[in-house]
Amino acid sequence: MTGTATEPRPRLRDLLAAEWIRFRSLRSMPWVLGVGALVLVGVNLDAAHYTYAHTEPGGPPPGSGQLGVAVNASFTGMAANLLMLLASGVGAAMIVAEYATGMIRTTFAAVPARRSVLLAKAVVLAAVMLGFGALVSGVSFWLAQALLGRRHAGVSITDPGVLHAVAGAAALAPVCALIGLGLGTLVRHAAASVVATVLVLFLLPAAFNEDHRWSAALAHVMPFTAWRRLAEPDLTHLLLPPYPATVAGSWLAFAGWAVGSVLVAAAAVHRRDV
Repeated sequence: MTGTATEPRPRLRDLLAAEWIRFRSLRSMPWVLGVGALVLVGVNLDAAHYTYAHTEPGGPPPGSGQLGVAVNASFTGMAANLLMLLASGVGAAMIVAEYATGMIRTTFAAVPARRSVLLAKAVVLAAVMLGFGALVSGVSFWLAQALLGRRHAGVSITDPGVLHAVAGAAALAPVCALIGLGLGTLVRHAAASVVATVLVLFLLPAAFNEDHRWSAALAHVMPFTAWRRLAEPDLTHLLLPPYPATVAGSWLAFAGWAVGSVLVAAAAVHRRDV
């Protein structure tokens, strides 16, 4: 009696190790992340220096909303836009590079469980970009507050609302990277993936405002709008729209984009031929 040998099903940790090696093998990735981190920290430090230069030596006057000013100076809207563009590009490159070289056929031939491969890619990508976002956000906050502290205008990470502002900036990176991964899996072309991410992350939010309930609900689920709410530790001195976003809703928006992008990518690789 003869039997047929069956190969063992690949374990998730093996797939994670393989995807980590594949991610590191992208030659441009260390340069993209390294230079990107320096640019983002530089942009934020420039904003902190501007705030420092326009703050009286004795500190800001009471009731001036300095908590929000100090936090916003440590991670600006320009930095958030640059981070979104960089992270989504990294996410798209992780899958588009394999389609461009044809290596995706080898990958799926070795591991027919396509959704498991995609899940491993998403986990590795999210972990790397979360670390990247935490590094940029943390260093920017520390440098900015060290500078503003010379004017007695700095804040602490333990001050109310500051932690979710720093964490929100860090989480923006993996969320946008997973969006890029999802769009890259659908489009499978480098230039088209960039266009798609620009449309989704930058142009689509411009179609909604916060003056009407339905439009505000759609605006609040956009990644940039969600980050912007998390970045505000104190709403006391702000002119709020009729239907403002909430911190909890912003975190849910982040989670929805991350999970939804992975599900879309998993469905795409499962149903479409390579």
